[in-house]
Amino acid sequence: MQFDVLKDDAETDVGSYFVSNYPPFSTWSSEYVPAAFDALDRPHPDGASAPVGLYLHIPFCRKRCEFCYFRVYTDKNARDVDTYIDALSTEVALYAERRSLADRTFEFVYFGGGTPSFLSSDQLKRLVERINKHWTWSDAREVTFECEPGTLQESKLRAIRDVGVTRVSIGVEHFDDAILELNGRAHKAPEIFKAYQWARDVGFPQVNIDLIAGMVGDTDDGWKKAIDQALELAPDCLTIYQMEVPHNSMIARITKASGDPPPVADWRTKRAWVDYAFRAFEKEGYVVSSAYTLVKPSDHSDFVYRDAIWHGADMIGTGVASFSHVDGVHYQNAGDWSGYIETLERGQLPVHRALCMTPKQRLIRELILQLKLGRINAAYFRDKFDAEIHTEFAEAFRRIVADGFAEIDGDDIHLTRAGLLRVDAMLPYFFEPEFRDVRYS
Repeated sequence: MQFDVLKDDAETDVGSYFVSNYPPFSTWSSEYVPAAFDALDRPHPDGASAPVGLYLHIPFCRKRCEFCYFRVYTDKNARDVDTYIDALSTEVALYAERRSLADRTFEFVYFGGGTPSFLSSDQLKRLVERINKHWTWSDAREVTFECEPGTLQESKLRAIRDVGVTRVSIGVEHFDDAILELNGRAHKAPEIFKAYQWARDVGFPQVNIDLIAGMVGDTDDGWKKAIDQALELAPDCLTIYQMEVPHNSMIARITKASGDPPPVADWRTKRAWVDYAFRAFEKEGYVVSSAYTLVKPSDHSDFVYRDAIWHGADMIGTGVASFSHVDGVHYQNAGDWSGYIETLERGQLPVHRALCMTPKQRLIRELILQLKLGRINAAYFRDKFDAEIHTEFAEAFRRIVADGFAEIDGDDIHLTRAGLLRVDAMLPYFFEPEFRDVRYS
């Protein structure tokens, strides 16, 4: 774990910074796969009322970004996409038969990538029609669809809206064409503005845009201009990530080969840029709702996918390399194309590795994920886990309070802005000792 990220003079190095789950992915293994099937094949202890979501991984992209570490494909043709749609539909059908999911309806659905908007309108409609034979999301509180601006037309956005999408997330990342090109993005700035206007014209209840602080080639002036342009769009919500250099990204491979440091802004600069964006949007009435998210308060300002998962909801992750969580068991699908497709052609779920969590690990998982919101309440954990987090994690809380990263008032624990901007670097303080120094992914 990169605790040095907390230091003001820390450079960006190769490795994982963003914490999305617990225990670390590197500890999951094939030996726990039977536990995943056991969880799926027994009635859920909370019955039909237990919250569950569906994640659909669409792994296709026009280009692979220099910083990307996801399982994506840039070399697949229309026939390959059809093959994948068949497999994804089969996977959903197999899940519909599992006892743990009986009579449960989706609280949220998330089309993630890759690039979901890589699909043509006809391919998307065909996928959803096949899924609807087994499960529908008509009662879902939120259906999110990730988009790359250069893949969009107004007609495609109408098709996306027609399948029930309520929240569209546009991967802007930056508005400067030179920076977009340096970082391997497939789109250009003019496509951003067209795509955004089409999304507004179609009438999505919530439009989000993503930005990344610290991209290769960015400067203070360039970032401030990007924030000005984002403010002009006035999205319903804005997500800002601090650039990292994961081990399997192109930037990491180039860095390891050259021996030079990654050409990415240092952590102090990235934190300053995110803070600048937060303050600029707060002046316009936006609210900071997590370490990465600003929202314009409205009837549609919730982010159900995030909040449900961070409060322990089950999620069925479908598609190559997707992650799932069911009744205390983590698991991941096969991470290669042939393994995923061929397993489903045999009528089997393509579960590759898993981990059965202990009650303590389930507590830690929710604690660290909810800390990303910038505020937690000890009563929640007392009621749900019968745990006194002030006592169980006394040393971790002492450290972040002493460093000026948190304030505690009774049951209320609040991160300062300094703490929120570096929250992922602090989370390993709450890990069990055996997981603090292992590779995260």
